Amino acid sequence: MEFTSVNKLFEESFKKNWDRPAISNYQGVTLHYRDVARRIEKLHIMFEECGLQKGDKVAICSRNQANWAVSFLSALTYGAVPVPLLHEFKPGNIHHLVNHSEAKILFVDDVVWEGLTESEMPLLHAVIQVNTFKLLYSADEKITSAREHLNELFGRKYPEAFVPDAINYYEDSADELAIINYTSGTSGFSKGVMIPYRAIWSNIVFARGVLPLLDNTKSVVSMLPCAHMYGLMFEVLYELSVGAHVHFLSRVPSPKIIMQALAEVKPYIVIAVPLVIEKIYKSKVKPVLEKEGIRFLMKLPVLNQVVMNKIRTELVNAFGGQFEEVIIGGAAFNKEVEAFFKQIGFPFTVGYGMTECAPIITYDDWKVEKLYSCGKVAPNLEIKIESADPQNVPGEVLVRGANVFLGYYKNEEATSAVFTKDGWFRTGDMGVIDADGCLFLKGRSKCMILGPSGQNIYPEEIETVLNSQPYVVDSLVIEDNGGLTALIYPDFRMGETDGMDQQGMVNHFEKALSDINKELPNYAKLKKIEVMSEDFERTPKKSIKRYLYQRS
Repeated sequence: MEFTSVNKLFEESFKKNWDRPAISNYQGVTLHYRDVARRIEKLHIMFEECGLQKGDKVAICSRNQANWAVSFLSALTYGAVPVPLLHEFKPGNIHHLVNHSEAKILFVDDVVWEGLTESEMPLLHAVIQVNTFKLLYSADEKITSAREHLNELFGRKYPEAFVPDAINYYEDSADELAIINYTSGTSGFSKGVMIPYRAIWSNIVFARGVLPLLDNTKSVVSMLPCAHMYGLMFEVLYELSVGAHVHFLSRVPSPKIIMQALAEVKPYIVIAVPLVIEKIYKSKVKPVLEKEGIRFLMKLPVLNQVVMNKIRTELVNAFGGQFEEVIIGGAAFNKEVEAFFKQIGFPFTVGYGMTECAPIITYDDWKVEKLYSCGKVAPNLEIKIESADPQNVPGEVLVRGANVFLGYYKNEEATSAVFTKDGWFRTGDMGVIDADGCLFLKGRSKCMILGPSGQNIYPEEIETVLNSQPYVVDSLVIEDNGGLTALIYPDFRMGETDGMDQQGMVNHFEKALSDINKELPNYAKLKKIEVMSEDFERTPKKSIKRYLYQRS
């Protein structure tokens, strides 16, 4: 398929859907496509006054909100390079990343700005508050004057009226740099992933192919961080390219807020990370399944099906009742939850991707996806397993094609380390591919632990067993003096309900250790379990920051 300018896709969508709703803050303001276009145009005028050139960097650091999308699209459609930064980063990290990316403009929300100092970011021409577009800092009086007279400048440029035909966005090319996305990652230090326009285009083409009915009559709830490629691509960019209505959860997306928003908005598609789904399963479904009467009914084949159908209906309604499917990605999915969802016929699928592929690598429709697989390779991509027997012996997953990034910004060493001589990208993930082309992941190669006799131990597989145990919220398996230790963060509230204090929880897991080890192969047995008093530190994608817990 021939590449089409990404910015021209947005231009076409804005013109076609001029009077339709585009983006909303949940329980707040709604902007129509005409409003978004008008705000973008005003920011383009500001960019010109700031001396912003095509290819210059524009950093954005704030919570999800309607003006986040406006700020991002303003930079992209101008021909600048947006640099989304996670608002959870510490001020020192934000200073560093703004400087490292050589950003000329910073969009920031007031909470983040309180911790920042403009003198620490000497390359900035201007700092703009996201929710109001108020100028917080300018390096030049000309910029201050332009902001004060922006409506006048806009009126001068469009004396009659600002109409759809007035839009004329920058026309990009396939290999041109579109976005620098700094990975939060679990490996310690962020790297600036240089994403070309072809990768955005290819992901949009993929999404249009698998979800052709998502159009300008449909809505989506955006609950993942926009600064993360998964949420940005499949909750914002794809939707706005087809005229859909995006509802941002501008508050912290707790399960309660998420379920409330899904029930009200009734989205056509739900994009989620495993942790959210697993929390819903543990809080809504598992307690029902463990009731004595229900357990008895489930032993009777006919009544078992009745119970399963009722649970499925309740779950579907909880997600809004009108969605095509729930797409889960971003981390490994709990096998117990996945198997149960598959058993009841819940419409979900597990995809696989990485920031470096903007993000999609593999996917399959929920009706045909195999249990524990994450689907088949996406269009415009090739995939292979670096193994003598790719169907049976896990090897590193290699990817090549339109979705693959250009490299890491100003880091040739890291770039050369992840590309083979013939252009394959090394994902760092281990997996096998069956005869039908379905990928089954076996863990991160970086997380792999070498067993006492040279066995490859994948901590995630042991963690799946642990996470299925009563009272376990999440777990992490680490190498500890030649053995394996499991760090467990338990559900203390549930323990209290059952009459257990913190020491009681420790005693419970010490007793459970032998039973847990029975489910593990000999070389992967746990030496001990340690109970964490607080939850693990996590990336915005809700993955555990593994590197913080490693022991020598």
